[in-house]
Amino acid sequence: MTSDRDKAVFEAGIKLGALYHQWVGTPISLKSAASVESAIEQAVILQPFVEKITVRLDRNLMTENKFGYCELSGLMFNIEIVTRVGFTYCRAYLAPKDGYPLMQIMECNETLSLSRNG
Repeated sequence: MTSDRDKAVFEAGIKLGALYHQWVGTPISLKSAASVESAIEQAVILQPFVEKITVRLDRNLMTENKFGYCELSGLMFNIEIVTRVGFTYCRAYLAPKDGYPLMQIMECNETLSLSRNG
Protein backbone atom coordinates (compact mmCIF):
# COMPACT_ATOMS: atom_id res chain seq x y z
CA MET A 1 0.00 0.00 0.00
CA THR A 2 1.24 3.48 -0.84
CA SER A 3 1.48 5.90 2.08
CA ASP A 4 0.23 9.50 2.08
CA ARG A 5 3.88 10.57 2.26
CA ASP A 6 4.70 8.62 -0.91
CA LYS A 7 1.68 10.14 -2.65
CA ALA A 8 2.56 13.70 -1.55
CA VAL A 9 6.13 13.27 -2.84
CA PHE A 10 4.85 11.84 -6.12
CA GLU A 11 2.39 14.71 -6.56
CA ALA A 12 5.12 17.32 -5.94
CA GLY A 13 7.43 15.67 -8.47
CA ILE A 14 4.81 15.19 -11.15
CA LYS A 15 3.57 18.78 -10.79
CA LEU A 16 7.09 20.22 -11.14
CA GLY A 17 7.95 17.96 -14.08
CA ALA A 18 4.75 18.81 -15.93
CA LEU A 19 5.16 22.52 -15.20
CA TYR A 20 8.74 22.49 -16.45
CA HIS A 21 7.92 20.78 -19.74
CA GLN A 22 4.76 22.79 -20.32
CA TRP A 23 6.33 26.24 -19.89
CA VAL A 24 9.94 25.93 -21.17
CA GLY A 25 10.14 27.66 -24.54
CA THR A 26 7.33 30.10 -23.83
CA PRO A 27 8.03 33.53 -25.31
CA ILE A 28 8.73 35.91 -22.44
CA SER A 29 9.98 39.44 -21.90
CA LEU A 30 10.87 41.59 -18.94
CA LYS A 31 7.43 43.20 -19.30
CA SER A 32 5.55 39.88 -19.35
CA ALA A 33 7.53 38.01 -16.66
CA ALA A 34 5.21 38.90 -13.77
CA SER A 35 2.11 37.86 -15.69
CA VAL A 36 3.75 34.55 -16.68
CA GLU A 37 4.69 33.89 -13.04
CA SER A 38 1.08 34.54 -12.05
CA ALA A 39 -0.33 32.41 -14.87
CA ILE A 40 1.82 29.44 -13.86
CA GLU A 41 0.80 29.81 -10.19
CA GLN A 42 -2.89 30.15 -11.06
CA ALA A 43 -2.80 27.09 -13.33
CA VAL A 44 -0.90 24.78 -10.98
CA ILE A 45 -2.85 25.71 -7.83
CA LEU A 46 -6.01 24.36 -9.51
CA GLN A 47 -4.61 20.84 -9.57
CA PRO A 48 -5.44 18.27 -6.90
CA PHE A 49 -3.17 18.08 -3.84
CA VAL A 50 -1.48 21.48 -4.42
CA GLU A 51 -1.58 23.62 -1.27
CA LYS A 52 0.79 26.40 -2.35
CA ILE A 53 3.01 27.36 -5.25
CA THR A 54 5.34 30.31 -5.66
CA VAL A 55 6.95 31.00 -9.04
CA ARG A 56 9.80 33.43 -9.57
CA LEU A 57 11.61 33.83 -12.88
CA ASP A 58 15.20 35.08 -13.02
CA ARG A 59 14.94 38.26 -15.04
CA ASN A 60 18.75 38.51 -15.23
CA LEU A 61 18.66 35.60 -17.67
CA MET A 62 16.10 37.27 -19.95
CA THR A 63 18.16 38.54 -22.85
CA GLU A 64 15.61 39.78 -25.34
CA ASN A 65 16.14 39.25 -29.07
CA LYS A 66 15.61 41.90 -31.75
CA PHE A 67 11.88 41.27 -31.52
CA GLY A 68 11.75 42.15 -27.81
CA TYR A 69 11.44 38.73 -26.18
CA CYS A 70 13.34 35.57 -25.31
CA GLU A 71 12.35 32.00 -24.52
CA LEU A 72 11.69 30.83 -21.00
CA SER A 73 14.41 28.37 -19.97
CA GLY A 74 14.58 25.93 -17.10
CA LEU A 75 17.41 27.90 -15.50
CA MET A 76 15.05 30.87 -15.08
CA PHE A 77 12.76 28.90 -12.75
CA ASN A 78 12.80 29.34 -8.98
CA ILE A 79 9.71 27.49 -7.80
CA GLU A 80 8.47 26.25 -4.46
CA ILE A 81 5.51 23.88 -4.34
CA VAL A 82 3.73 22.37 -1.36
CA THR A 83 1.50 19.35 -1.85
CA ARG A 84 -0.72 17.67 0.70
CA VAL A 85 -2.20 14.19 0.75
CA GLY A 86 -4.22 13.38 3.84
CA PHE A 87 -2.32 15.06 6.67
CA THR A 88 1.09 14.83 5.00
CA TYR A 89 2.71 17.84 3.38
CA CYS A 90 5.60 17.80 0.93
CA ARG A 91 7.72 20.84 0.03
CA ALA A 92 9.71 20.68 -3.20
CA TYR A 93 11.75 23.14 -5.23
CA LEU A 94 12.75 23.62 -8.82
CA ALA A 95 15.75 25.92 -8.99
CA PRO A 96 19.14 26.14 -10.68
CA LYS A 97 21.95 24.20 -9.06
CA ASP A 98 25.38 23.92 -10.65
CA GLY A 99 24.00 25.11 -14.00
CA TYR A 100 21.11 22.63 -14.05
CA PRO A 101 17.39 23.18 -13.28
CA LEU A 102 17.18 20.73 -10.36
CA MET A 103 13.97 19.47 -8.79
CA GLN A 104 14.36 18.50 -5.14
CA ILE A 105 12.15 17.27 -2.33
CA MET A 106 13.10 19.44 0.65
CA GLU A 107 10.87 18.08 3.39
CA CYS A 108 7.85 15.91 3.91
CA ASN A 109 5.91 15.56 7.16
CA GLU A 110 2.68 16.34 8.98
CA THR A 111 3.73 19.67 10.50
CA LEU A 112 5.07 21.54 7.48
CA SER A 113 4.98 25.31 7.64
CA LEU A 114 3.57 26.86 4.48
CA SER A 115 6.14 29.67 4.36
CA ARG A 116 9.64 29.30 3.03
CA ASN A 117 11.16 31.04 6.04
CA GLY A 118 9.68 28.86 8.71
